Amino acid sequence: MKNVMLFKQASCPYCKVALKYLDELQKDPKYHNVKIDIIDEIQEPRKAAQYDYYYVPTFYVDDVKVSEGAVSKEKVEAILAEAAK
Repeated sequence: MKNVMLFKQASCPYCKVALKYLDELQKDPKYHNVKIDIIDEIQEPRKAAQYDYYYVPTFYVDDVKVSEGAVSKEKVEAILAEAAK
């Protein structure tokens, strides 16, 4: 299983949608055990500064950026599928 990180901001509407998709998709047994480290870039600026991105939500799988900005449910599922390999 690969490591997933999600960079977000509490006030970001796209982040809220991404979190909703994660919550829905992780009910599926295929993705239930995927661990996601959720980093609020406002609360953890030092950690966020270590990564190269501009927009949130941004997903990394094993320290490789796989998505930046608004996501569809299908994109979030693809990220979880990649992590579950």
